[in-house]
Amino acid sequence: MNDELFERLRHHFTEAQIVELAAICAWENYRARFNRVLDIEPHGFYRVGDSSRGEGGHST
Repeated sequence: MNDELFERLRHHFTEAQIVELAAICAWENYRARFNRVLDIEPHGFYRVGDSSRGEGGHST
C-alpha cells in the first residue's frame, strides 16, 4: 500500500481498521490461491447481481 492510498483511507477509517482491511484482503488472496492449487471449484454461494440474495449478491 503506498502512502497516497493510506492517506485517502485515513479519511474514512482508523489505522486499526485499515490494518484489519489489509489482513482480510491478504487472507482472501491466500484462500483463493489455495483453492486454485487444490482445484477447489466455487460452490455458488455468492453470485454478483443475483437479486434473489439481496443487493450485490449478499445474503440477507
